[in-house]
Amino acid sequence: MKNVLKHSILFLFLALLTLAPSRGFAQDEEQPKKEKFDAKSFIFGHTGDSYCFHITEIHEHPVCVWLPVIVKCKDGSGWHCFSSKHVCELKEGETFNHKGANFFIEPINADKYPGKLVEVKTDSGISRPFDISFTKNAFGIFLVCAFLLAFFLPAAKKYKKDPMAKPTKYQGLVEWLTYTVLDGIIRPNIPEKKVKKFAPYLLTVFFFIFFSNLFGLIPFFPFSANVTGNLSITVVLALLTYFFVNVFGNKHYWKDILWPDVPIFLKAFPLMPIIELISTITKPFALMVRLFANILAGHIVIMVLMALIFIIGGMYGAGMGSVMSIVSIFMTIFMMVLELLVAYIQAYVFTILSSLFIGMAQHEPEHE
Repeated sequence: MKNVLKHSILFLFLALLTLAPSRGFAQDEEQPKKEKFDAKSFIFGHTGDSYCFHITEIHEHPVCVWLPVIVKCKDGSGWHCFSSKHVCELKEGETFNHKGANFFIEPINADKYPGKLVEVKTDSGISRPFDISFTKNAFGIFLVCAFLLAFFLPAAKKYKKDPMAKPTKYQGLVEWLTYTVLDGIIRPNIPEKKVKKFAPYLLTVFFFIFFSNLFGLIPFFPFSANVTGNLSITVVLALLTYFFVNVFGNKHYWKDILWPDVPIFLKAFPLMPIIELISTITKPFALMVRLFANILAGHIVIMVLMALIFIIGGMYGAGMGSVMSIVSIFMTIFMMVLELLVAYIQAYVFTILSSLFIGMAQHEPEHE
């Protein structure tokens, strides 16, 4: 237990070094060194998406992994592809010109397009180009997918090559993880003859969410991307569940929605079908918001605890900042342990509700 605590404290000290507030990607030498700490930019800058991985700073010079920016302008200038270094290192008021178009990244605390790449229009206004840049969250998605393929495919190939061979410890781990989800979540909620049809999706979504949550808690490159704390990611996951529920729903499922077994006077005015159709939308909406809100809230709490060190230090001096750092580190250790539990719980809840909704759309009517 002592070794676990010791390594946790060391891990968080390194995390503080990594997540220390930036003085700015580019700074004028005449600018005063002491700047007011911007808690909002610090918190949402690390929990939101970005065009680069900001690792740390050495002598006020950022050490980053620059990602490719790929945008299409609305003014007809076509596609633009360049390194995010050109826009992340800009000073306030500067723009980057690429093939006649000027770009810059809006600050995190901006009212419009916070933290997003924007294009300067000819009338001095700004507009949001069509943006398919390879951002931090996109990198995180590819990282999780690559990990899942590297983790599961070798075991699958060994089973396919010799199904009767004695499984290795690695195969036993993969089998245990798979059957924990299959027997504990999927089979109790979906009719047995339909399990094989929907298990691949449900297993994939469980492990994708679980490992995305785990990787998001590691504050070092190539991890730290807050994938499931991004609303656009959870929207896609919820839409996938919506697709499997409604596209593969059987006749009995749609009969209960469009022509339920209710008294005839309720069928005269289609109140019940309207309510049932609305419920088909509210179910995936609840999946989307629950996953997004819980993961984002956990990351924000951890970042707030770290931000308190710099806030207290700036208000009352380095002494109080040092005291606050000790308190904050122990509170952050507790939150990190809690977030490990939340990482599993949210993957479990999303998968079990998805399997429940899919199972409800597959059940046949009971006959006496």
